[in-house]
Order: sequence, then structure tokens, then C-alpha cells
Amino acid sequence: MNELSLYILDIVQNSIKAKSKNIVININEDIQNNILIVEIIDDGIGMSDKTLEKVTDPFFTSRKTRKVGMGIPLFKELCETCLGSFHIESQEGIGTRLTGTFEYDNIDRPPLGDIVETIYILVINDEDIDIVYNHLYNNKKFTFDTKEIKQILDGVSLKQIDVMIWIKDYIREGLQSIKEEEL
Repeated sequence: MNELSLYILDIVQNSIKAKSKNIVININEDIQNNILIVEIIDDGIGMSDKTLEKVTDPFFTSRKTRKVGMGIPLFKELCETCLGSFHIESQEGIGTRLTGTFEYDNIDRPPLGDIVETIYILVINDEDIDIVYNHLYNNKKFTFDTKEIKQILDGVSLKQIDVMIWIKDYIREGLQSIKEEEL
């Protein structure tokens, strides 16, 4: 994977498979302190201590369709390669929190990539899952919360074409607004 947004997509898909109904994606680009933090929090089924010990092993997966699970192990390795850190905690019946930090200007850190498309895909994927996406850029914050959007839409589907176009535009414009003074 050559973009962090693809790692995020892969990890959030794990959250979805873990029957999460609420997923929080936090991205903090703190350029002044040369750090990028990616955090994903879910309320899925969680993992046992035994599974949690193995989750960063590429030859361990809970999936039945293949014998390896590369998303989390590769993400962990990438964090450490970029002079950052990786932490995952999970509790059965409660959920999982995964945090990866990166040295922002590290030559080995891939770009964030098309985070707008990633969030958009996750949002329209399953209307029964609520996603909160928080993006900090040098202490300026943009938040997209599907619970708020659903409340405003009052029963209109997120998969209606006009809504889908609006979602993508709203996320793109929100990210531009927190970064525009920097450009």
C-alpha cells in the first residue's frame, strides 16, 4: 500500500467485520511538531488477550478466506520505520483502539493519499454504521459525523446520489478550509 488512506481503509474494514456500529477515525497532522497520528477506535466485538498478542503477526488472521493478515502488521512496521510508534488495545465486548504515529517529514512515510475518497467509501458502505472523522491540521479541526448528517437528512438515504455528491464535496471542502492558510 502506497498511501496511508489505504491502510486506514483496511483497518476500518476490520472494525466493520468486528460488528462495529460506531467508528471514530482521528488524523492529526501536527507539522510544527513533526508528527502525524492516525487513530481508529471502534465499538466492535473486541479481541481476547490471546488474539491481541498475535494481531501484529502477519501469519495470523481470524479470516477463513486466507491464511495471512497483512494490514495491521504492515501498518505497525510502517509506523516504526518512520520513527513513530504503534499501539493497539482491545477488550472483548467493548471494542478496539489502534494508534499509529509517524515522524511527519520522514522520507519513508507514504503520503496520506486520497483520504476524501476513503472516508466517502466508508460512509456510504453501510448506513447502519456511524463514522466520526476528525482531522486536525496544525490545531485546526474538521469533523464529519454521520449521526449528525443522518439527523439532518431525517430518513433520506446516504446512498441517494445528491447526498453522496454532497458528502464527498463537504469532506473535501472541510479539509481545504483547515489547510488553506498554509497553502
